[in-house]
Amino acid sequence: MALPDIRQRSGYLLLVVVVGQIILISAQVNARSGESLLRAAVFGAFAEVQRATGAAVEGTRGVWNSYVALRGVREENVGLAARVRDLAVALQRERALAAESRQLRQLLDLRDRSGLPTRAADVVGSSPTADFRTLTINLGTGDGVGADMAVVAPAGAVGRVVTPSRHAAKVQLLVDRNAAVAVMIARSRVQGIAMGSGENLLRLEYVPGSADLVDGDEVVTSGIDGIYPPGFAVGRVEGIERLGGSFRSIRVRPAVDFSTLEQVLVIMARPAPGAAGEKNP
Repeated sequence: MALPDIRQRSGYLLLVVVVGQIILISAQVNARSGESLLRAAVFGAFAEVQRATGAAVEGTRGVWNSYVALRGVREENVGLAARVRDLAVALQRERALAAESRQLRQLLDLRDRSGLPTRAADVVGSSPTADFRTLTINLGTGDGVGADMAVVAPAGAVGRVVTPSRHAAKVQLLVDRNAAVAVMIARSRVQGIAMGSGENLLRLEYVPGSADLVDGDEVVTSGIDGIYPPGFAVGRVEGIERLGGSFRSIRVRPAVDFSTLEQVLVIMARPAPGAAGEKNP
């Protein structure tokens, strides 16, 4: 068994001798540039290793730079999104302020046109049920507000004060089931009484069967009830039903959208002595 091991070691020794001879010969033989072949080969090998290492480093650097750039873009996007949200909130605030300014300007115009003593009030609450359609304003007896004072808005008549306290007052809306207002048809001057229905409609009562009345007619306050001054819009006729020679029902759509009221005017003049009023809710 020792003979194969000797042959194997001899083969390895021969290989080492051959490689050594090649290296010696390469060290003695010069390339065209005058440099030895061995040195040129070693330089070429190291150059390839250096080139591969440099490419790997550049690739790693590029990946890192891309990662850093993406992180920067992401942070910038987060900042921009927050800025957009802030601007959206600011825009909503500006729109609300603009709407409030527009409503206040309309109230001032109404006060100037009416020529009546008025005070502006903010709506601070409303009735949660359809049976009693009321709202609460932030003026009361301490501000000179009393019962049966009319409340109006730029769109028309709103209602009347029914329960004033020191610093607030309850206002009965025209659409309350117990509310009524003396009205007339602006076009034909036909008079009647507009009664609340609890919903967003009024019923026009006590109108003669021969009255000149058509859909779309404007209904305004007549002033004979001693509460509402004449000429304020109440609504428009929206539906007429006849039975024989008389009116069965006349529906009136209110001029005021009571669900959007934020400011109103209280007419600071008490009703004329002996004027008829509606029942309190």
